[in-house]
This record gives sequence, C-alpha cells and structure tokens, in this order.
Amino acid sequence: MNIRVLDVLEETMADGPGLRTSIYCAGCLHHCPGCHNPQSWAMDGGTERSVDELLELIKSDEFSNVSFSGGDPFYQVEAFTELARRIKEETSKTIWCWTGFTLEEIQADPHLAQLLPYLDVLVDGPFVMALRDTELHFRGSSNQRIIYLKGQPDDTIPGTVKIIPFK
Repeated sequence: MNIRVLDVLEETMADGPGLRTSIYCAGCLHHCPGCHNPQSWAMDGGTERSVDELLELIKSDEFSNVSFSGGDPFYQVEAFTELARRIKEETSKTIWCWTGFTLEEIQADPHLAQLLPYLDVLVDGPFVMALRDTELHFRGSSNQRIIYLKGQPDDTIPGTVKIIPFK
C-alpha cells in the first residue's frame, strides 16, 4: 500500500510536542483560503512511498513520535489507517493528525472513522483566515481543536478539548 507524500521531516518540533517524524501527504480538497501549504492540494502531487518504507523510517528514530499532516491524511484514509495500525502494533509512539474535517464529520462517516482508533490526538477543522491566531499552539485558527482521543488527563496545551475516547 502506498501514500502520496510531499515530504517527511524527521526530528521536527513544529508538529506537536517534542521530537516528531512528520509525514506531509499530498491531496486536499478543502482549499482553505490562506492555507500555509497550498502546494499540498494536488491529489496527484508528491511521490508515492510505501507504508513499509515509511514505517521503517519511523521506527529508525527511537525518540521521535509521529505526525500526519498535509494535505489532508483523511483523503488517503486506507493507507494512513494501515500505517497508523502498524505504528501502534510495532512501536510505542504517539500519533498526531491534522485534518480539515471536524471530528463530528469523521465520526459520521465509517470510511473516514477507520483511522480514529489509532490516533492519539486529532487537530480538526478547516483553517479560517478570519480566525487566524499566531498565538495558538499547533493550529492556525481558533476554530481548530486539539482533541485528545485517548483522554490524557494532564494536558497543558491551551485550547485542548477532552472527549470520551473513540470506541
């Protein structure tokens, strides 16, 4: 199984807390005005990389957790679900994922929802230029939420939403 990838950044600190391996996927149909990554919109952009190749890269860094960004990983939900499942089975790494969909939209669609059980944190919602706030942690506009799907009790990131873990 392959994922269309624009870039993989290793040991970044921009996409979640601590060191992270960030996978920036190609493809997004949200086309948010003011998007910081419009080059990611093309569904056929980037290059294909196998889930196996990405998993080996992730596993080779014992310290970094994982972030999925884009584009929007939910437009390649089958491949990202496979990658996330294997990350969880073969490592103890946490996974953060950014999407222009809201949690409620994802939960209402069984096809999209298949990725949720493997994610630790979802940063949801489209970027809205009128709500842009450069003081926010790990998101660009105030409508976007940081949602701990696993229900971590000691969150210190402002703006985080606690929910009942996804079942």
